[in-house]
Amino acid sequence: MRFIWSAGRFIRREQIQIVHAHHGRDYWPTILAARISGMHPKIILTRHMAKSPSSWPSRCFLLGQCDALVAVSHFVSKVLREGVYEPNSPEPERRSRPPIRGDHSKIHVLYGGIDINRFRPLDSTESELQRRAWGLERQHYAFGVAGGYSLPRGKGQREFLQAAARIHHEVPHARFLIIGRGNMANLLQSDIQRLGLTGKAWLTPYCDDMPIAMNALDCLVHPQIGTEAFGLVICEAHASGKPVIASNLDGIPEAFVIGNRGWLVPPEDVGQLAKAMLHEASQPRTNESERTELYRRMENEFSISASSSRVAELYRKLARRE
Repeated sequence: MRFIWSAGRFIRREQIQIVHAHHGRDYWPTILAARISGMHPKIILTRHMAKSPSSWPSRCFLLGQCDALVAVSHFVSKVLREGVYEPNSPEPERRSRPPIRGDHSKIHVLYGGIDINRFRPLDSTESELQRRAWGLERQHYAFGVAGGYSLPRGKGQREFLQAAARIHHEVPHARFLIIGRGNMANLLQSDIQRLGLTGKAWLTPYCDDMPIAMNALDCLVHPQIGTEAFGLVICEAHASGKPVIASNLDGIPEAFVIGNRGWLVPPEDVGQLAKAMLHEASQPRTNESERTELYRRMENEFSISASSSRVAELYRKLARRE
């Protein structure tokens, strides 16, 4: 409550016209601060998750309290407008995602953006240094999953290792990296040993320079098994000139389609994931021309500048509205 009162006074003192909340836990504090300010600013909320708001009051009343609700993909918009139900999904969070009530014309689809000044094809010297730090040799074809691995299932890292176990004899030059951190490390290390992947698959030390990491990989694998609103990591890989193998899940196809280099596979289908990885490992690496083309596609659609322009246009429309 102290924050809400402070924010309300700030809105009044600075005569703020637009207030924009991006995180679910900030929705109601933002709305209350705007109301007590007495300034009647336009209220915008952004939904970054491919799930409905968790509480019944939010699903029933949130849309009526804001001027616009931004969905970061058409799939998120579908969840909010219609609901999405997968009762037989092994993932509980995917089984029931009910819609929200209210004026659905307030829902706008605006894609986010990536820093295309950082995520771009880099000089080979930089990527080779990272590859050597990871223990990769020049002839190795490096698949990598980038993201946290938290219990109970992470982002599909275990399925990635199962697929690797199916193909590593056929592509002995392939290596399988898990980039990230989380509380599944011991479990993943055990999987590597059990699946006979010692020396072929490993967990990398934590990496805080993802543009370099993307350039050091030959193919990003994004085998998501939970919900996924969009998948900017796919855009980052494509902007770096790399093919992507990703789950055909939720908003992921919308992130994939602009670059459209790689494969979309059914989520949790280890066989299809292995097939896609086997195919990519047998193909030539992307050349300079292909990397440049992928980068330009991402620059046109998913740059921070392009994303900012879309948000600014929504702000202008709302500011003109009495």
